[in-house]
Amino acid sequence: MGDTAKPLMMVAVDNSNHSFYALEWALDNFFAKVGSNHLFRLIVIHARPSPNALFGFGGPGTTSTDVISLMDADAKKAAQKVIERVKDACGRRSVSNVPVQSMEGDPRDVITEAVDKHHADILVLGSHGYGAVKRAVLGSVSDYCAHHCSCSIMIVKKPKS
Repeated sequence: MGDTAKPLMMVAVDNSNHSFYALEWALDNFFAKVGSNHLFRLIVIHARPSPNALFGFGGPGTTSTDVISLMDADAKKAAQKVIERVKDACGRRSVSNVPVQSMEGDPRDVITEAVDKHHADILVLGSHGYGAVKRAVLGSVSDYCAHHCSCSIMIVKKPKS
C-alpha cells in the first residue's frame, strides 16, 4: 500500500454500523483480493466529538474541568475502539498497513480538512438513512461532504433488512 502513485481512497467512519458497512463494502470491492495489485491507497479517518460538543446546551456549572476531562477520556477510549474495529475489519480481509487517524472536531469539518490535507481522490461514507426531518435537524455529514469536499464522493447505503 506504499505506492504513492496510486489514487488515495479515504473512508470516514464513526462508531455506527452504517459507517462500518461502508468500510467493509469498500474493502470487499476494492481491496479484499489477497496479493492483488490494488487500484487505490487507503486511509481511514475517524472524527470524534470534542468534550464541549458533547455537552450540547448544558446549563451553568456543566463545564467543570473535571467533567470535561472525564468526557474527553471517554471519547478517546471510544475512538480507540473504533480504530481497533477498523484494523480488525482490514485484518480479516488481509489488507495491512492502513493508516487510521482519529481527529477531534465536527465530522463535517474533520473530513473536509482531511480530504484536502491528504489530497484524497475519492471519499467513501456510510449513510445513516435519516428521513427528511431528522436530516434537517441533525444535518447530514454525507450531504455536507458532497457539497464541500474537493474529491469524488461515494455514499454507501446499508441495505434495509
